[in-house]
Amino acid sequence: MVNIGSLDRTLRFVVGAVLLVAVFVPPLAGWVAPLGAWKYALTAWGAVMIGTAAMRFCPAYTLLGLNTCGTRQP
Repeated sequence: MVNIGSLDRTLRFVVGAVLLVAVFVPPLAGWVAPLGAWKYALTAWGAVMIGTAAMRFCPAYTLLGLNTCGTRQP
């Protein structure tokens, strides 16, 4: 089942990559460091976004009845 379209997939990958590496890249780490333990939540969120982009399936979209894919899958 596919429910993530091309634009949504690209945006998820880009935002997920930024969130995932923000803790490790020095210029971004300065912005994330004051968040304390929340930086780990942002890193996990980035990993989930990259995972959903790779699989082209979002469980939350299924629960909400959303589909950004151009064609409906049965």
